[in-house]
Amino acid sequence: MQTMNDINAPYTILMADDDEDDRLLAQDAMQAAGSEYNCFAVADGQQLLDYLKGEGEYAQQGSKVMPNVILLDLNMPILDGRETLKRLKSDALLSKIPVVILSTSAEREDITEGYGLGASSYMVKPTDFSSLVNMMKQFNEYWFECATVPSFDRAGIVSPPYK
Repeated sequence: MQTMNDINAPYTILMADDDEDDRLLAQDAMQAAGSEYNCFAVADGQQLLDYLKGEGEYAQQGSKVMPNVILLDLNMPILDGRETLKRLKSDALLSKIPVVILSTSAEREDITEGYGLGASSYMVKPTDFSSLVNMMKQFNEYWFECATVPSFDRAGIVSPPYK
């Protein structure tokens, strides 16, 4: 798992994307956008679920910080974004975490399906870095300045909102 910024940052993002270059590029864009939050990255949907539930390779890590928002790629091996989203939204605790799909697909079918499965938002990955930085600025402004995001631990205890 990769991390960005200080563990004491007020917000946490968990990103699932099988392409290491895309993960690093997104994290670089977040930093370039001036983001002040943690970003943890995993390579597939199964790792995302294991992280959130404290299972598998994350079982010994104690009570890690739960994300305020999940960035989810659709096309990944092992457990793709669609099945991951279904499982997230069928779990009483995990269903509370906003999920933003971040995909290269701009297909109407994928967008409609993503929202139908419970995605909070759908963003199409831009093809150039400056556009990605701009997208991450807008992501940050919306999710961490306009919206109020949930905060809780694996036991489901909801903390007061950050705002």
